[in-house]
Amino acid sequence: MEQQLPPEIMKKAVKGISYIAHPLRLRLLEYMDVNGASSVSTLTKAVEEEQMIVSQSLKKLRDANLVKTERKGIFIYYNIYEEYPASIFECIRKLFAYMTDSFFYLTEKALLPKDYTTMVANRIKLFANYDKMRILEYLTLYGESNVSDIINGIGSEQMKVSQYLKRLKDDGFVTARRDGRFIYYDITQGVHKTAIQCIHKRYDNLKNKAEF
Repeated sequence: MEQQLPPEIMKKAVKGISYIAHPLRLRLLEYMDVNGASSVSTLTKAVEEEQMIVSQSLKKLRDANLVKTERKGIFIYYNIYEEYPASIFECIRKLFAYMTDSFFYLTEKALLPKDYTTMVANRIKLFANYDKMRILEYLTLYGESNVSDIINGIGSEQMKVSQYLKRLKDDGFVTARRDGRFIYYDITQGVHKTAIQCIHKRYDNLKNKAEF
């Protein structure tokens, strides 16, 4: 059975995914994933936003090591810094394809509808937290579990786990059912489960795990 990610790897994953949990940043990264290195002016036109706002978002992405820059003459070009954001987009496109029967996205890199990427960014924002992602990871790997199993599995405090399970349930990321005196939780389908699976896939495929 697949194992949970080491804590330091999950912390890196949470940090990366929290930076893309923003509609504009997600769209900028998506455009670079599809079209490659792009100038600020090109990105500004693509996302239909003010150049100053785009530049600020690009700076945050660069500070987070999610994009890199290269100067060509008087222009600076931005591109995705590492494979991690690209792998997230591959998973998001697959999810969209299966949700909408738009199977074109299974084989082709193409920009997703703006309202969908906005929804994805806002959904990611709700679970981009270390403890929440640990809970979602546990349920993804081991299936329906009660609170005690989850607490023991992720090594966290009961109060904290119970609070986060309630929030995850309220946001539609998990379901709950009572069986006697126990409540069992299970993960639902969606971008949250897709993100966990994608993070694991990338980690498993790395020969040098330190490169995550």
